[in-house]
Amino acid sequence: MLTIYTEQSGGTLTVKPSGRLDTTTAKQFHTEVNDQLDGVTDLVIDCSELEYISSAGLREFLSACRTVSANGTHVVKNCSDNVLGVFQITKLASLLNIE
Repeated sequence: MLTIYTEQSGGTLTVKPSGRLDTTTAKQFHTEVNDQLDGVTDLVIDCSELEYISSAGLREFLSACRTVSANGTHVVKNCSDNVLGVFQITKLASLLNIE
């Protein structure tokens, strides 16, 4: 199960996924986040409540970050060791701004 909390302030969109971002929930993430990216110049993805991310979830993170990075910035923060490990193993840690 995945719950996505979002907050928009000016050009900044903060996304906080909670639960598991995997094959069954990636489409939900895509729909809920991409529908809000128009006019966003700064994207913050707060992973403090993300328990698990699969390759499908990684694709959605990368897609959202690339969309915003064309005209702004992105940051992925508060990753657990397990989630951070997935970013490192897949080499996406070098493509995303991770704090």
